[in-house]
Amino acid sequence: MQHRIVVLGAGYTGATAAGRLAKRLRREDVTITLVNPEPDFVERVRLHQIAAGQDLKPRPFGEMFAGTGVELKLAKVTAVDVDRKTVTVTAGEGREELAYDTLVYALGSGWNDGGVPGVAEHAHDVAGRPGALRLRDRLAALGAGRPVVVVGGGLTGLEAATEIAEARPDLDVALATHGALGDWLSEKGRAHLRKVVDGLGITVHEHAAVTAVAADGVTTADGRTIPSEATVWTTGFAVHPIARATTLEVTDRGQIVVDRTMRSVSHPDVYAVGDAAMATGPNDKPLRMSCASGVPMAWQAADAIAARLAGAKVPRVPIRYFQQCVSLGRKEGLIQFVTADDRTKDSALTGRVAALYKELICKGAAWGVAHPAAGMLPSRRRRVVRQETLGHVRVEAAA
Repeated sequence: MQHRIVVLGAGYTGATAAGRLAKRLRREDVTITLVNPEPDFVERVRLHQIAAGQDLKPRPFGEMFAGTGVELKLAKVTAVDVDRKTVTVTAGEGREELAYDTLVYALGSGWNDGGVPGVAEHAHDVAGRPGALRLRDRLAALGAGRPVVVVGGGLTGLEAATEIAEARPDLDVALATHGALGDWLSEKGRAHLRKVVDGLGITVHEHAAVTAVAADGVTTADGRTIPSEATVWTTGFAVHPIARATTLEVTDRGQIVVDRTMRSVSHPDVYAVGDAAMATGPNDKPLRMSCASGVPMAWQAADAIAARLAGAKVPRVPIRYFQQCVSLGRKEGLIQFVTADDRTKDSALTGRVAALYKELICKGAAWGVAHPAAGMLPSRRRRVVRQETLGHVRVEAAA
Protein backbone atom coordinates (compact mmCIF):
# COMPACT_ATOMS: atom_id res chain seq x y z
CA MET A 1 0.00 0.00 0.00
CA GLN A 2 1.10 3.54 -0.71
CA HIS A 3 1.70 5.90 2.17
CA ARG A 4 -1.19 8.38 2.15
CA ILE A 5 -0.31 12.05 2.71
CA VAL A 6 -3.17 14.54 2.86
CA VAL A 7 -2.47 18.28 2.84
CA LEU A 8 -5.27 20.59 3.96
CA GLY A 9 -5.20 24.05 2.41
CA ALA A 10 -3.39 25.33 -0.67
CA GLY A 11 -2.19 28.72 0.40
CA TYR A 12 1.52 29.53 0.40
CA THR A 13 2.29 26.92 3.05
CA GLY A 14 0.02 24.05 2.00
CA ALA A 15 0.84 24.31 -1.69
CA THR A 16 4.56 24.58 -0.94
CA ALA A 17 4.48 21.56 1.38
CA ALA A 18 2.57 19.43 -1.14
CA GLY A 19 4.90 20.29 -3.99
CA ARG A 20 8.02 19.77 -1.91
CA LEU A 21 6.79 16.37 -0.73
CA ALA A 22 6.19 15.41 -4.35
CA LYS A 23 9.79 16.38 -5.10
CA ARG A 24 11.09 14.40 -2.15
CA LEU A 25 9.11 11.16 -2.63
CA ARG A 26 8.40 8.79 -5.53
CA ARG A 27 4.80 8.85 -6.67
CA GLU A 28 4.56 5.06 -6.97
CA ASP A 29 5.21 4.84 -3.22
CA VAL A 30 3.11 7.69 -1.82
CA THR A 31 -0.11 9.48 -2.64
CA ILE A 32 -0.28 13.22 -1.99
CA THR A 33 -3.76 14.74 -1.90
CA LEU A 34 -4.08 18.51 -1.67
CA VAL A 35 -7.52 19.67 -0.49
CA ASN A 36 -8.61 23.20 -1.35
CA PRO A 37 -11.97 24.80 -2.20
CA GLU A 38 -10.60 26.90 -5.09
CA PRO A 39 -8.83 25.76 -8.28
CA ASP A 40 -6.41 28.71 -8.39
CA PHE A 41 -3.59 29.79 -6.12
CA VAL A 42 -4.43 32.99 -4.24
CA GLU A 43 -1.57 35.43 -3.70
CA ARG A 44 -2.73 36.59 -0.30
CA VAL A 45 0.00 39.20 -0.05
CA ARG A 46 -1.57 40.94 -3.07
CA LEU A 47 -5.21 40.98 -2.00
CA HIS A 48 -5.08 44.71 -1.28
CA GLN A 49 -4.22 45.17 -4.97
CA ILE A 50 -7.33 43.24 -6.00
CA ALA A 51 -9.43 45.35 -3.65
CA ALA A 52 -8.02 48.50 -5.26
CA GLY A 53 -9.18 47.34 -8.68
CA GLN A 54 -6.12 45.61 -10.11
CA ASP A 55 -6.27 42.31 -11.99
CA LEU A 56 -3.71 39.65 -11.15
CA LYS A 57 -2.36 36.84 -13.27
CA PRO A 58 -4.34 33.61 -12.65
CA ARG A 59 -2.32 30.70 -11.30
CA PRO A 60 -4.31 27.46 -11.78
CA PHE A 61 -3.22 24.56 -9.58
CA GLY A 62 -3.79 22.23 -12.52
CA GLU A 63 -0.87 23.89 -14.29
CA MET A 64 1.29 24.37 -11.21
CA PHE A 65 1.13 20.71 -10.19
CA ALA A 66 0.98 19.13 -13.64
CA GLY A 67 3.19 16.06 -13.76
CA THR A 68 4.08 16.14 -10.06
CA GLY A 69 1.70 13.45 -8.85
CA VAL A 70 -0.07 15.84 -6.47
CA GLU A 71 -3.81 15.20 -6.66
CA LEU A 72 -5.89 18.34 -6.18
CA LYS A 73 -9.24 17.74 -4.52
CA LEU A 74 -11.57 20.70 -4.86
CA ALA A 75 -13.51 20.54 -1.63
CA LYS A 76 -14.06 22.27 1.68
CA VAL A 77 -12.69 20.69 4.85
CA THR A 78 -15.52 20.35 7.37
CA ALA A 79 -14.01 18.08 10.04
CA VAL A 80 -10.81 16.33 11.07
CA ASP A 81 -10.68 13.23 13.27
CA VAL A 82 -7.07 12.83 14.33
CA ASP A 83 -7.82 9.71 16.35
CA ARG A 84 -9.40 7.86 13.41
CA LYS A 85 -6.98 9.60 11.02
CA THR A 86 -9.70 10.85 8.68
CA VAL A 87 -10.72 14.14 7.12
CA THR A 88 -14.30 14.97 6.13
CA VAL A 89 -14.73 17.17 3.06
CA THR A 90 -17.68 18.48 1.08
CA ALA A 91 -17.87 19.40 -2.58
CA GLY A 92 -21.19 20.70 -3.86
CA GLU A 93 -23.83 18.53 -2.23
CA GLY A 94 -21.49 15.59 -1.73
CA ARG A 95 -19.68 14.55 1.44
CA GLU A 96 -16.57 12.36 1.54
CA GLU A 97 -14.15 10.99 4.09
CA LEU A 98 -10.43 10.85 3.32
CA ALA A 99 -8.09 8.58 5.26
CA TYR A 100 -4.47 9.53 5.81
CA ASP A 101 -1.23 8.16 7.20
CA THR A 102 0.33 11.61 7.48
CA LEU A 103 -1.63 14.86 7.66
CA VAL A 104 -0.29 18.33 6.88
CA TYR A 105 -2.66 20.90 8.35
CA ALA A 106 -2.35 24.23 6.53
CA LEU A 107 -5.82 25.76 6.76
CA GLY A 108 -4.33 29.06 7.81
CA SER A 109 -6.31 32.01 9.11
CA GLY A 110 -9.06 34.38 8.10
CA TRP A 111 -10.71 37.61 9.02
CA ASN A 112 -10.97 38.44 12.72
CA ASP A 113 -13.71 40.88 13.68
CA GLY A 114 -12.43 40.97 17.26
CA GLY A 115 -15.98 40.83 18.59
CA VAL A 116 -16.40 44.53 17.87
CA PRO A 117 -20.08 45.43 17.30
CA GLY A 118 -21.00 46.07 13.68
CA VAL A 119 -17.81 44.74 12.09
CA ALA A 120 -19.35 41.55 10.71
CA GLU A 121 -22.34 43.45 9.34
CA HIS A 122 -20.75 46.59 7.95
CA ALA A 123 -16.98 46.18 7.46
CA HIS A 124 -14.94 44.68 4.62
CA ASP A 125 -11.82 42.53 4.74
CA VAL A 126 -8.79 41.69 2.62
CA ALA A 127 -8.02 38.41 4.38
CA GLY A 128 -9.32 36.31 1.46
CA ARG A 129 -10.20 36.70 -2.21
CA PRO A 130 -14.00 36.81 -1.67
CA GLY A 131 -13.61 39.68 0.80
CA ALA A 132 -11.19 41.55 -1.45
CA LEU A 133 -13.59 41.25 -4.38
CA ARG A 134 -16.54 42.51 -2.31
CA LEU A 135 -14.46 45.51 -1.23
CA ARG A 136 -13.45 46.09 -4.85
CA ASP A 137 -17.11 46.28 -5.87
CA ARG A 138 -17.95 48.61 -2.99
CA LEU A 139 -15.12 51.00 -3.78
CA ALA A 140 -16.06 51.02 -7.45
CA ALA A 141 -19.58 52.12 -6.48
CA LEU A 142 -18.36 55.11 -4.45
CA GLY A 143 -18.33 58.54 -6.03
CA ALA A 144 -15.67 61.20 -5.65
CA GLY A 145 -15.15 62.57 -2.17
CA ARG A 146 -16.82 59.68 -0.36
CA PRO A 147 -15.11 58.58 2.90
CA VAL A 148 -13.26 55.29 3.32
CA VAL A 149 -11.75 54.20 6.64
CA VAL A 150 -9.11 51.50 7.07
CA VAL A 151 -9.01 50.24 10.67
CA GLY A 152 -5.67 48.83 11.78
CA GLY A 153 -2.17 50.22 11.48
CA GLY A 154 -0.26 46.98 10.92
CA LEU A 155 1.25 45.81 7.63
CA THR A 156 -2.12 44.85 6.12
CA GLY A 157 -3.76 48.13 7.09
CA LEU A 158 -0.91 50.23 5.75
CA GLU A 159 -0.88 48.37 2.44
CA ALA A 160 -4.65 48.57 2.05
CA ALA A 161 -4.88 52.28 2.88
CA THR A 162 -2.03 53.36 0.59
CA GLU A 163 -3.13 51.11 -2.27
CA ILE A 164 -6.68 52.45 -2.18
CA ALA A 165 -5.56 56.05 -1.84
CA GLU A 166 -3.17 55.75 -4.78
CA ALA A 167 -5.69 53.97 -7.02
CA ARG A 168 -8.57 56.27 -6.05
CA PRO A 169 -7.19 59.72 -5.23
CA ASP A 170 -10.73 61.06 -5.52
CA LEU A 171 -11.81 59.23 -2.36
CA ASP A 172 -11.38 60.59 1.18
CA VAL A 173 -9.23 57.82 2.71
CA ALA A 174 -8.53 57.67 6.44
CA LEU A 175 -6.52 55.28 8.61
CA ALA A 176 -7.46 54.58 12.24
CA THR A 177 -4.65 53.09 14.32
CA HIS A 178 -4.68 51.82 17.90
CA GLY A 179 -1.31 53.42 18.61
CA ALA A 180 0.96 55.86 16.81
CA LEU A 181 1.49 55.49 13.07
CA GLY A 182 4.24 52.93 12.41
CA ASP A 183 5.25 52.89 16.07
CA TRP A 184 7.17 49.61 15.66
CA LEU A 185 9.34 50.96 12.82
CA SER A 186 12.76 52.55 12.95
CA GLU A 187 13.02 56.33 12.90
CA LYS A 188 13.81 56.27 9.18
CA GLY A 189 10.92 53.90 8.51
CA ARG A 190 8.43 56.05 10.43
CA ALA A 191 9.55 59.20 8.67
CA HIS A 192 9.16 57.65 5.24
CA LEU A 193 5.78 56.17 6.08
CA ARG A 194 4.52 59.54 7.27
CA LYS A 195 5.81 61.20 4.10
CA VAL A 196 4.03 58.71 1.84
CA VAL A 197 0.78 58.78 3.80
CA ASP A 198 0.71 62.58 3.76
CA GLY A 199 1.55 62.65 0.06
CA LEU A 200 -1.39 60.38 -0.71
CA GLY A 201 -3.74 62.59 1.28
CA ILE A 202 -4.58 59.93 3.88
CA THR A 203 -5.97 61.28 7.15
CA VAL A 204 -4.44 59.39 10.08
CA HIS A 205 -6.35 58.99 13.35
CA GLU A 206 -3.74 57.87 15.89
CA HIS A 207 -4.54 56.29 19.26
CA ALA A 208 -8.01 55.64 17.92
CA ALA A 209 -9.21 52.20 19.04
CA VAL A 210 -12.41 51.53 17.11
CA THR A 211 -15.18 50.19 19.35
CA ALA A 212 -18.10 50.05 16.92
CA VAL A 213 -18.76 50.05 13.18
CA ALA A 214 -21.92 51.31 11.50
CA ALA A 215 -23.01 51.61 7.89
CA ASP A 216 -21.99 55.28 7.82
CA GLY A 217 -18.93 55.39 10.07
CA VAL A 218 -16.90 54.09 13.00
CA THR A 219 -16.80 55.07 16.66
CA THR A 220 -13.60 55.20 18.69
CA ALA A 221 -13.00 54.54 22.38
CA ASP A 222 -12.67 58.24 23.12
CA GLY A 223 -16.05 59.00 21.57
CA ARG A 224 -14.97 60.21 18.17
CA THR A 225 -17.08 59.39 15.12
CA ILE A 226 -15.25 58.99 11.82
CA PRO A 227 -17.49 59.01 8.71
CA SER A 228 -17.10 56.01 6.42
CA GLU A 229 -19.03 54.53 3.52
CA ALA A 230 -16.57 51.64 3.16
CA THR A 231 -14.82 50.43 6.30
CA VAL A 232 -11.88 48.04 5.87
CA TRP A 233 -11.10 45.96 8.98
CA THR A 234 -7.46 44.85 9.23
CA THR A 235 -6.80 44.48 12.96
CA GLY A 236 -5.63 40.86 12.86
CA PHE A 237 -6.36 37.31 11.77
CA ALA A 238 -8.29 34.45 13.35
CA VAL A 239 -7.11 30.85 13.02
CA HIS A 240 -9.34 28.39 11.16
CA PRO A 241 -11.60 26.83 13.84
CA ILE A 242 -11.40 23.15 12.85
CA ALA A 243 -8.25 22.31 14.84
CA ARG A 244 -9.90 23.48 18.07
CA ALA A 245 -12.66 20.88 17.57
CA THR A 246 -10.15 18.01 17.49
CA THR A 247 -8.13 16.32 20.23
CA LEU A 248 -4.97 18.02 19.00
CA GLU A 249 -3.13 20.15 21.54
CA VAL A 250 -3.87 23.75 20.58
CA THR A 251 -3.29 27.19 22.07
CA ASP A 252 -5.97 29.54 23.33
CA ARG A 253 -6.07 31.00 19.82
CA GLY A 254 -6.66 27.58 18.29
CA GLN A 255 -3.19 27.14 16.80
CA ILE A 256 -1.77 23.61 16.77
CA VAL A 257 1.22 23.31 19.08
CA VAL A 258 4.19 21.91 17.14
CA ASP A 259 7.87 21.20 17.73
CA ARG A 260 10.76 22.65 15.71
CA THR A 261 10.00 20.22 12.85
CA MET A 262 6.36 21.38 12.67
CA ARG A 263 5.13 18.08 14.11
CA SER A 264 2.17 18.12 16.49
CA VAL A 265 3.32 17.57 20.05
CA SER A 266 0.21 15.48 20.74
CA HIS A 267 -0.28 13.54 17.49
CA PRO A 268 2.97 12.55 15.71
CA ASP A 269 1.25 11.78 12.39
CA VAL A 270 0.03 15.39 12.11
CA TYR A 271 2.13 18.35 10.97
CA ALA A 272 0.93 21.94 11.02
CA VAL A 273 2.38 24.86 9.08
CA GLY A 274 1.69 28.54 8.58
CA ASP A 275 -0.81 30.54 10.60
CA ALA A 276 -2.43 27.31 11.84
CA ALA A 277 0.66 26.38 13.87
CA MET A 278 2.19 27.66 17.06
CA ALA A 279 5.91 27.31 16.43
CA THR A 280 8.84 29.11 17.97
CA GLY A 281 11.87 30.69 16.37
CA PRO A 282 15.01 32.41 17.68
CA ASN A 283 15.01 33.03 21.45
CA ASP A 284 11.91 30.79 21.65
CA LYS A 285 9.69 33.62 20.43
CA PRO A 286 6.49 32.53 18.65
CA LEU A 287 6.69 32.94 14.89
CA ARG A 288 4.31 35.63 13.68
CA MET A 289 1.50 34.91 11.25
CA SER A 290 3.05 35.74 7.89
CA CYS A 291 4.23 34.36 4.59
CA ALA A 292 7.78 34.96 5.86
CA SER A 293 7.18 32.40 8.61
CA GLY A 294 4.88 30.02 6.75
CA VAL A 295 6.98 29.11 3.75
CA PRO A 296 10.08 28.02 5.76
CA MET A 297 7.70 26.12 8.05
CA ALA A 298 6.39 24.25 5.00
CA TRP A 299 9.94 23.42 3.87
CA GLN A 300 10.77 22.15 7.35
CA ALA A 301 7.63 19.98 7.60
CA ALA A 302 8.07 18.39 4.17
CA ASP A 303 11.73 17.60 4.77
CA ALA A 304 10.99 16.20 8.23
CA ILE A 305 8.22 13.94 6.91
CA ALA A 306 10.50 12.49 4.22
CA ALA A 307 13.37 12.02 6.67
CA ARG A 308 11.26 10.32 9.32
CA LEU A 309 9.82 7.90 6.79
CA ALA A 310 13.42 7.12 5.87
CA GLY A 311 14.58 6.61 9.40
CA ALA A 312 17.14 9.25 8.55
CA LYS A 313 18.31 12.22 10.57
CA VAL A 314 15.61 14.87 10.62
CA PRO A 315 16.85 18.25 9.38
CA ARG A 316 16.18 21.15 11.71
CA VAL A 317 16.94 24.44 10.00
CA PRO A 318 16.32 27.48 12.23
CA ILE A 319 13.61 29.81 10.98
CA ARG A 320 14.65 33.43 11.31
CA TYR A 321 13.59 36.84 10.04
CA PHE A 322 15.46 39.36 7.93
CA GLN A 323 13.00 42.13 7.09
CA GLN A 324 9.40 43.29 7.06
CA CYS A 325 8.30 44.29 3.57
CA VAL A 326 5.54 46.85 3.08
CA SER A 327 4.16 48.07 -0.23
CA LEU A 328 2.85 51.63 -0.05
CA GLY A 329 1.02 51.69 -3.35
CA ARG A 330 2.69 50.72 -6.61
CA LYS A 331 5.37 53.43 -6.51
CA GLU A 332 6.55 53.43 -2.91
CA GLY A 333 7.68 50.82 -0.45
CA LEU A 334 9.33 50.28 2.91
CA ILE A 335 11.71 47.47 3.84
CA GLN A 336 12.28 47.48 7.57
CA PHE A 337 15.24 45.32 8.49
CA VAL A 338 14.87 43.25 11.65
CA THR A 339 16.84 40.89 13.85
CA ALA A 340 16.52 37.12 13.65
CA ASP A 341 13.76 37.24 16.29
CA ASP A 342 11.91 40.08 14.47
CA ARG A 343 13.05 43.11 16.47
CA THR A 344 13.43 46.33 14.53
CA LYS A 345 16.88 47.46 13.45
CA ASP A 346 17.83 51.05 12.72
CA SER A 347 18.27 50.38 9.01
CA ALA A 348 15.48 50.55 6.43
CA LEU A 349 15.14 50.73 2.67
CA THR A 350 12.62 53.22 1.31
CA GLY A 351 11.19 54.70 -1.86
CA ARG A 352 11.02 53.28 -5.35
CA VAL A 353 13.83 50.80 -4.71
CA ALA A 354 11.90 49.42 -1.74
CA ALA A 355 8.78 49.08 -3.91
CA LEU A 356 10.76 47.04 -6.46
CA TYR A 357 12.28 44.98 -3.63
CA LYS A 358 8.80 44.17 -2.28
CA GLU A 359 7.59 43.26 -5.77
CA LEU A 360 10.46 40.82 -6.12
CA ILE A 361 9.56 39.30 -2.75
CA CYS A 362 5.94 38.81 -3.86
CA LYS A 363 6.97 37.29 -7.19
CA GLY A 364 9.50 35.09 -5.43
CA ALA A 365 6.88 33.78 -3.01
CA ALA A 366 4.57 32.81 -5.87
CA TRP A 367 7.47 31.30 -7.83
CA GLY A 368 8.43 29.26 -4.78
CA VAL A 369 5.01 27.63 -4.66
CA ALA A 370 5.47 26.46 -8.25
CA HIS A 371 9.09 25.42 -7.58
CA PRO A 372 8.91 23.85 -4.12
CA ALA A 373 12.31 22.16 -4.21
CA ALA A 374 13.95 25.55 -3.75
CA GLY A 375 15.00 26.62 -0.27
CA MET A 376 16.57 25.07 2.82
CA LEU A 377 17.81 21.71 1.55
CA PRO A 378 18.74 20.39 -1.90
CA SER A 379 16.06 18.24 -3.50
CA ARG A 380 16.56 14.51 -3.10
CA ARG A 381 13.88 12.10 -4.21
CA ARG A 382 13.37 9.13 -1.92
CA ARG A 383 12.09 5.62 -2.55
CA VAL A 384 9.60 4.14 -0.11
CA VAL A 385 10.35 0.51 0.67
CA ARG A 386 7.78 -1.51 2.62
CA GLN A 387 9.14 -4.31 4.74
CA GLU A 388 6.09 -6.32 5.66
CA THR A 389 7.95 -8.69 7.97
CA LEU A 390 9.14 -5.79 10.07
CA GLY A 391 5.76 -4.08 9.94
CA HIS A 392 7.01 -0.62 9.15
CA VAL A 393 7.93 1.65 6.28
CA ARG A 394 11.47 2.57 5.36
CA VAL A 395 12.49 5.21 2.83
CA GLU A 396 15.76 5.00 0.94
CA ALA A 397 17.36 7.58 -1.29
CA ALA A 398 16.73 6.79 -4.93
CA ALA A 399 19.76 6.17 -7.04
